[in-house]
Amino acid sequence: MLAIVHSRASIGVSAPEVTVEVHLSGGLPALSIVGMPETGVRESKDRVRSALLNAGFEFPARRITINLAPADLPKEGGRFDLPIALGILAASGQIPPDSLKPLEFMGELSLDGALRPLKGVLPAVLAARGAGRSLLIPQANADEAALASQGDVLAASHILTVCEHLTGRAKLVPVPKPEVDAVHASEAENAADLADVRGQQVPRRALEVAAAGGHNVLFFGPPGTGKSMLASRLPGILPALDDAAAMEVASVHSVAGHPLQPGGWRQPPFRSPHHTASAVALVGGGGSPRPGEISLAHRGVLFLDELPEFERRVLEVLREPLETGEISISRAARQVTFPAKFQVVAAMNPCPCGYSGHPSIECQCTPSQVMRYKSKISGPLLDRFDLHVEVPVQEGDVLLRQGEAGESSASVKQRVLQARKRQRDRGSLNASLAGRALDQACRIDDSSEQLLAQAMERLGLSARALHRILRVARTLADLEGQEHLSKQHLIEALGYRQLDRQQGQSSLVSA
Repeated sequence: MLAIVHSRASIGVSAPEVTVEVHLSGGLPALSIVGMPETGVRESKDRVRSALLNAGFEFPARRITINLAPADLPKEGGRFDLPIALGILAASGQIPPDSLKPLEFMGELSLDGALRPLKGVLPAVLAARGAGRSLLIPQANADEAALASQGDVLAASHILTVCEHLTGRAKLVPVPKPEVDAVHASEAENAADLADVRGQQVPRRALEVAAAGGHNVLFFGPPGTGKSMLASRLPGILPALDDAAAMEVASVHSVAGHPLQPGGWRQPPFRSPHHTASAVALVGGGGSPRPGEISLAHRGVLFLDELPEFERRVLEVLREPLETGEISISRAARQVTFPAKFQVVAAMNPCPCGYSGHPSIECQCTPSQVMRYKSKISGPLLDRFDLHVEVPVQEGDVLLRQGEAGESSASVKQRVLQARKRQRDRGSLNASLAGRALDQACRIDDSSEQLLAQAMERLGLSARALHRILRVARTLADLEGQEHLSKQHLIEALGYRQLDRQQGQSSLVSA
């Protein structure tokens, strides 16, 4: 007897189809699994046997051959336990084989037949829909799968429940899609408000510009001035993700095994890895490649606090994904590509002790120590920050003043949305403008060209830095609703290159 069950593997953020073929034949009782199974899959035969017996089914005393096709695709984990068990039951006549055709199955079995949750369910839901089939998953993954449900996702907590559905004795109800209004209400409650930031008008303005154009921003200043607080407010003024982008983000988090809830899933992610993080933790990797922090920040914000404290080797791996929007991880058996289109916000002190330029605390660092500290950030990496903004020390009366909260995130967000609408009409976010699109969107007059030429010569700006200045100026014009760039926009954009001004033509800003 032969039974065929459809399932899904997990390779990066994709879910390729796997056909589980179960054949029962004469001979001494045995069970073999072929088709490039890894250790977790080979061990499934023991879990499946115990689960079927404890659930009251008969385990056939025959030779059982299980083929996981295609044979050249690596299979790992316990996600094939349920399809293997159902294939054995169908091949032995304990459930009708035809009932398996319109469905795909994934689930790890416990020894008593209960279904355990899996990673990477969301990409499998989308892939099964593309194949014209519904997907049956563990009940513990139902909330996650609901984000992509269109009435084609079923959830069960035990193999007995699955078999009752397949035999028609008790049909499962499709997992419903969550209420959209409830999702947006939860997002609004979770966002930190920019009104909590007292003073700091220039950094607040820079944060608004970064949100409007998708620009990378570097805050620097003494400890305790509010650099981290400003960074944490950026997601609250970013537009909510549309359905396609939100599904991309949710798929990455699903593959990483992070729990997903309907509330807040359209809010751009905010990731803040510690400065001791390794390169693998930041970009992803491992024997079985998993997404790193840059992929978990896809379509959102990656906050790097204490930027010079990161290992230089770790920071340099950010350069390629910042340009390409993805990261490819190569291993001997496979190559996996994860999306990594993120916005970087970084924070650093002006010197090792942190008090260079402080109005009342004297800096204890020598000039050579300050130079070594700043040189930990290479010129090419520094060039990839569109805005370098000082966060100065605020006077006590500003911080203690009652009843004068700053402008709220909701108010700033409205201007950001208007600026982004203008960018969508042009076809690209300003931070992504390049080539002919950059030339068309950022046309300037002769006097502005002369200003930029002088700035490049005096500050030693690279071509990349020049393009970023133009993109920031374009965002400033969009925030004001202006069609053309003015000299004032360029002057303000140059004002956000404060580290370039401080370093002049030093090697810190050379590309």
